[in-house]
Amino acid sequence: MENDRILIVDDEERIRDMIREYISLEGYEIDEAANGVEALDMIISRQYSLIILDVMMPKLDGWGVCKEVRKSSQVPIIMLTARGEEYDKLFGFELGVDDYLVKPFSPKELLARMKAIIRRSSITEGGNAQPDTIVIEGLEIEGSSRSVYVDGEEVNLTPKEFELLCLFVKNPRIVFSREQLLNAVWGFDYKSDDRTVDTHIKTLRESLKDYRRFIVTVWGTGYKFETTGKRK
Repeated sequence: MENDRILIVDDEERIRDMIREYISLEGYEIDEAANGVEALDMIISRQYSLIILDVMMPKLDGWGVCKEVRKSSQVPIIMLTARGEEYDKLFGFELGVDDYLVKPFSPKELLARMKAIIRRSSITEGGNAQPDTIVIEGLEIEGSSRSVYVDGEEVNLTPKEFELLCLFVKNPRIVFSREQLLNAVWGFDYKSDDRTVDTHIKTLRESLKDYRRFIVTVWGTGYKFETTGKRK
């Protein structure tokens, strides 16, 4: 937790105050932004371990901030919103959001999700969760840089898509249920349904192009990674 800096982005001061007062007790360093434009300026000038991002804000909303951030950074993002429709959640995940909380929420739950995401992120960045470099036919995965190449062309994956791909690659021919994938990639305390996994699998396959065939649907069970290509 040492040196972990959190950015809280919300146009409601009382929400920022509540979050700051609760998580500061855990020793996190905290910055605040009242709108999306201000948040982007801060993200450009400083590194963060996690961003807590409200959706509905003046000047630039949370979706717009997330799109801009994901052009150059994979910093974990927890989205806050008063809207709880499933479409909004799926849209957020497709943009690269790591987690999603609907207002009103429990500060205790937010803290628990923060800790889980930062813990997984730090392990990944340390190189312990992904292989260094794996090449299977024309698919190349570089764990240290979190980069994926398809026939020599880099493709942009969201953090969860990358983690799913690495999980599959490290465990070839093992069938994972949707619940197992949720637990492994999103965490045991994550509350969602099977469509979250299916949506990420769909977008991951689209990014892999011809190599989408490596991710095989096991009807009635889940998914597995199957290929006859040799690893390098």
